[in-house]
Order: sequence, then structure tokens, then C-alpha cells
Amino acid sequence: MKFRIGLIASAWLLSFMPLTSQAEPAQEFMLKNGMKIIVKEDHRAPTAAHMIWYKIGSMDELNGTTGVAHALEHMMFKATKTLKAGEFSARVAALGGRENAFTSKDYTAYFQQIGKSKLEAVMALEADRMANLVFDKDEFAKEIRVVMEERRWRIEDQPIQQVYEALNAAAFNAHPYHHPIIGWMDDLEHMTVQDAKAWHDLWYAPNNATMVVTGDVDAMQVRKLAEKYFGKIPPKPTPVTKPQNEPPQHGIKRVTVKAPAENPYVALAFKVPTLRDVEKDDDVHALDVLAAILDGYDNARLNAKLVRTDKVANSVGAGYSSNARGPSLFLLDGTPALGTSTEQLEKLLRAEVDRIAKEGVSEAELKRVKTQLIAGQIYKRDSIFGQAMEIGTMEMTGISHKLIDRIIEKLGAVTAQQVQTVAQKYFNDDTLTIATLVPLPLTEKKLAPPPALRH
Repeated sequence: MKFRIGLIASAWLLSFMPLTSQAEPAQEFMLKNGMKIIVKEDHRAPTAAHMIWYKIGSMDELNGTTGVAHALEHMMFKATKTLKAGEFSARVAALGGRENAFTSKDYTAYFQQIGKSKLEAVMALEADRMANLVFDKDEFAKEIRVVMEERRWRIEDQPIQQVYEALNAAAFNAHPYHHPIIGWMDDLEHMTVQDAKAWHDLWYAPNNATMVVTGDVDAMQVRKLAEKYFGKIPPKPTPVTKPQNEPPQHGIKRVTVKAPAENPYVALAFKVPTLRDVEKDDDVHALDVLAAILDGYDNARLNAKLVRTDKVANSVGAGYSSNARGPSLFLLDGTPALGTSTEQLEKLLRAEVDRIAKEGVSEAELKRVKTQLIAGQIYKRDSIFGQAMEIGTMEMTGISHKLIDRIIEKLGAVTAQQVQTVAQKYFNDDTLTIATLVPLPLTEKKLAPPPALRH
């Protein structure tokens, strides 16, 4: 949620030169069955990242089966028609690779990081489980218990996570972002192996998947391997999803969470635009810069004013992600210092945005913040895996990977007036949901160790 990077003021960064001048652009292919293949060659090290992204996440689930996207992710490491349960991971390890998976609101992805000579082997493994996954009732019963324990450990034993679960549930009435990615516990308790199989049968198809390969590879060779292993998998008629647009909000929404915790906490979420058109959505780029002004580096506005100078908060933050299939939230949060209430801190957080709305930002501050924000965008591509993540995330949320450098240019072009305008435009009561943590006494009971998690 934060843009924590060091201060860099190099002239080459300030020029906002696109990366395409320094590296080969990614190449894109389409198999006959509708599967998209994106390859980004990077020959600095003899390694490769291989990712399969399915454009299906928790936002596509139906009431009564929340959490099924994530539950299926766990089942994907079980048996296929040719592999025993657990053999997928064992084979990747034997190849000297690392593998894992993750489920989000918008997508589910699986990846391996391997030596370049092992790429064909992991592609064969991924194609196998796309087409040949076996759904064993007993294996599912074991895995759903792991998922429920994961929910207890990640959310029910974590007060801040409880706050964000309640915040999303309050902020979104109609849109399925209302539901937690891991699912509601009652739905997990009643989930069956048939639910997971139906999800796989419906959505896990080559025409609903994108392969991203980055690293020391040859794009044409990757294309041939993709055709060899994935090209023979037939497409499926996947359903057309509906937008489920959120109705207008009229007034502040508030929710309170009581949980054992050391300190109170408050989070404010404002409904703001999501990136849909890189060229036209100037407010989105300005909101990215605004988030960086508030909390983009150690001495950014929120921390400098509320923690270091006024000492009214122990910690504060701001965050905004414009890449999503659904609606976006701009977050302000903080833990009040002794003598400050959560009600006071929420007013102080809003006051910092109001100050920008009234006074604007100086050109010097804007230049400094944009330099750091853009540096963060560039430096996350230093890793092979980071490049694959960026390409996949863009593609899954409806923005072509070909526009990655254009986004950097647009961030560099944001003006002080644009930042002031978005601060004036979006931070009002009719877009705001507030979640407050009221701490209960901590018990002596020690938390159980976390389960063996996939991610």
C-alpha cells in the first residue's frame, strides 16, 4: 500500500525515459484455442519466470461459495491423471525451482522460477493440471481444513485484517468486493469437492488464461513450447460476467470492530476511479501522485506532520491501487498516539488531504515525489519475477502490458493543479467508509502456529 523507496534524483529518472529504450519489448502471441502468450526476454541471468494467470478471482464467486477460487488454488497442487498429490511441487523442487500460487479479487495465478533449461518441464506440468486435475473427496476434505485454519490465522487472529474485512463489506453493497478473498467461514465449512470441480470446469480453460514468461529465453521457442503443451487443450465456453456496479453512496458509512489488540486503529476508504483508459484517466494518475505525496517516502506529509511533528499518531499511511477489474478505494489509516482518539485521528488524516485541496503542492515537492514514485515503478522491474508480475497484473485488470511505459510518462506529466483538483473532488462524506478498531484486553492464550500455507 505504501511507496517506500529511497530518494533518487538522477537526471535520467527526471527525464522519465521509457524503458523500451533500455530493454527488448515483450512479444505477444495467441494460440488457436484462445490462450494468450506474452514473453519478455531478459538475458542478464540464465533464469526464467513462468506464470499462468486465470482471469477469475473472488469477485466472480456466488453467494454460498465464497472462497472457492482460493480453495481451488490449493487443490491445483493435488493429483492429476498422471501425478500423485504433492508430486507437482516435488518435481519442481527436483528441477531446482521455486513455485507457488496466489488468489486475488480479480485473478488467480500460478508460477515457477527456474533455470532456463527447465522451462519446458514446468510448462508440461502446468498444462497437465489445467486439463487433467483430479478431484478426490478425501484430499479436498483435508485441504479445506487447511484453508479454514488459514482464515483463522490470517484474519480472525489478526485485528487489523478484521478491520479491513469489515471495511470492504461495508464499503461495497452490490459489488462482490464485499466478500473476502479467502471466503466467509460458513461458506468454507459447507464447501464440497463438487464446488471446486465446478469452478475448475467452468473457468480453467486456455481461452481464460494468459501465460507470461520472462527471463533468459527465446520468444519463438517459448511459443513453440506453448503450442506443444497448451495448444492441444480445447477452449471452453466461459460465462459472460456482469459488472455488478456499485450504487451511489449517500453519506458516511461506519463500522466498528472489537478485538483483542494492543492499540486502537482507524482506516478511511474513499471511493475513487479505477484505471480504464491510460490516455484519458488523468485523475487516476493524479491520485497515484497524491498517495505518494501523503505517504510515498519516510518524510512524506502524513508521517512528517502527524507522527514526527505533532506526535498525535504512532503510525499513519495512505494507499491507492488503480489496477483492478472492479472499483477502487483510496485508503488513509493510522494508529493514534496516547492521548489521541481514533475520532480525532480520522479528522487529522482528512485535514492533511484538505490542506492539499486548499493550498495545493509546490513544484519542488511535486518534482521530488514524482521522481521517487517513478523510480519505484522502474526499480520493481529489476527482477525477472517482478517483470512477470507487472505484465500479468496489467493484463488481468484490462490494461495492455504494452502501455506500461506510457503510464510512467503519464505520471511524469501530472501537474500540481491536477493533484489539487483530485484532492478537492473525491474526498467527501458521500464516498467515505470508516472502520475503527476498539481494542479488547489481550488474553494469555498463545496463537497457534500458522498452517503450511501455499502463499
